[in-house]
Amino acid sequence: MSLTFEVHVDQNEYLPSGGRVMDAVVSVTLTGETLGAPGLDRGLARVVLLDTSGSMSGNKIAQAKLAVGAVITALPDGVPFAIVAGTEVATMVYPTTPTLAEASATTRAEARRAVGRLVAGGGTAIGSWLRRAQQLLEGTTAPIRHAVLLTDGRNEHETTEQFHDTVMACEGKFTCDARGIGDSGWQARTLERVADTLHGTVRGLPDPTALGQEFREITEKLMGTAAVDVTLRLWTPAHARLRFLKQVFPRIVDLTDRGVPVPGSPRVRDYPTGHWAAETRDFHLSIEVDEGEVGEGLVVARVRMGVGDHESPEHRVRAFWTDDPVLSTRISPQVAHFTGQQHIAELVRDGLDAHQAGDLPLATDRLGRAIDLAKRAGNEETVEHLAKLIEDDGAGTTRVRDRMDDVLRQMADIESKRTTRVRPKE
Repeated sequence: MSLTFEVHVDQNEYLPSGGRVMDAVVSVTLTGETLGAPGLDRGLARVVLLDTSGSMSGNKIAQAKLAVGAVITALPDGVPFAIVAGTEVATMVYPTTPTLAEASATTRAEARRAVGRLVAGGGTAIGSWLRRAQQLLEGTTAPIRHAVLLTDGRNEHETTEQFHDTVMACEGKFTCDARGIGDSGWQARTLERVADTLHGTVRGLPDPTALGQEFREITEKLMGTAAVDVTLRLWTPAHARLRFLKQVFPRIVDLTDRGVPVPGSPRVRDYPTGHWAAETRDFHLSIEVDEGEVGEGLVVARVRMGVGDHESPEHRVRAFWTDDPVLSTRISPQVAHFTGQQHIAELVRDGLDAHQAGDLPLATDRLGRAIDLAKRAGNEETVEHLAKLIEDDGAGTTRVRDRMDDVLRQMADIESKRTTRVRPKE
């Protein structure tokens, strides 16, 4: 399979006299002749982590079992798989021993029957589920090692530190998509920690009947995987400091502290970005350098994408110092656009935290500003979710709701980090 990374750097290269911070948006598109072609064997192994705690009783567990059954049915012959029931411990559902089964007509039927017998009961310790997924997937040679985690509960049966340590220990071992189900209980920031660290997606599903379609979409995306374990390789010069490196499309994910030093190259680090299909992603890079003289120029970063032995050409981020304000004040459309969308996520988090603390005026200010910015960015989905947190006081003034359904709060937190790209000019 032929792969090509098309890389474009968007920045204003000019800094004013005394300027020290250079921002750039690196846009990367993966292309290739056979990307997304149906019927190709991508080498997939899959584990489903299904919350079966007491809070899943009723329609949620019924819909979850139907969705997992559909996932099992859709598994191609030969795909290694396992189903795990999650409570305060991780219990094998199918197979019954801690191994992966090979998909076939027989094993699919057995797995569906085992899932159909599940009942809800017990607590929630998501870290134990992830450890079981790691154990199951570490023995497979499949390049695409994937878990999908479905929960409606709060992670109450392990400490925050235990959970965070487990998630970090799983990084690079497998990818994981996380879904919160139902209208209460699940926590956006817990699911975000899993998905962002393990290079997966995260969503809330207040309506359990949407699970079947959601699982089908996750499977379709997996089967379209073209490049496994893609890295962004970043070089910075001496006396430069990385302020941050963030994926800013399709979702904001901070990669700053996740760089891995390249042996023999002290100024170079590899930043993992997970698996790619035929898609475009954008990264916001911010570098602080020593002050330069007017007329002086400097390469502040070199960027290339890599997967296996394949690397893209190198692309440079430059800085030139000038005393011409026309040059130094030019706006980079991509940098401005994604800076604004990162600000939306910050305002939403501040607003939700203020509401939780009972500071309704501050919550109203932050969420109102977030809605205004989302409208300017053309992010209609974020506007729709945030608008549910605001009400009219009857006198033409909007304010944050005194009482806010927990699911609206969690959905807003997740959706505020889902971004749009710069819209083409009319």
